[in-house]
Amino acid sequence: MTEPLSVLIVDDQPRARQSLKALVASAFPPAMTRMAADGQEAIRLIEEAEPDLVLMDVRMPKMDGLVATRSIRQRWPRVKVILLSMYMDSEAEALASGADAFVYKGDSPAALLSTLEAVVGKEV
Repeated sequence: MTEPLSVLIVDDQPRARQSLKALVASAFPPAMTRMAADGQEAIRLIEEAEPDLVLMDVRMPKMDGLVATRSIRQRWPRVKVILLSMYMDSEAEALASGADAFVYKGDSPAALLSTLEAVVGKEV
C-alpha cells in the first residue's frame, strides 16, 4: 500500500490555503495536509514532520516563499516545492530559489493539478 501524499500549504491568506487544501484532497485522496501562514511557520512544521510536497506563496510576511524555499532546498533536498504567485514576473526568481515548479495563481485548477502530477510523479 502506498503512503498518502503529505503536503504543506503555505500562504498568508486563509482562503487561499483552504482552496489549495480542497484541490489537493480532490486529486490525492487521502492526502495528509498541514498549513502555515508564512515561511517561518513552514520551516517549523517541516522540522516536526517532513512533507513530500510544499505548495507555497512567493510573497508573504515574516519570511517569503523564496527565502523559505532556499532553506528547504538546503536542509531537506528530498522535499518538492511548488511556488505560487499572482505575479507572473516571479517565475524566474522562484525557479532560481530552488523550486521544482512555479504556478501562476491566475491559472486554472487543472494547470495546478497538472503541475502537481508532474512534480510528485503520481497520476491525478
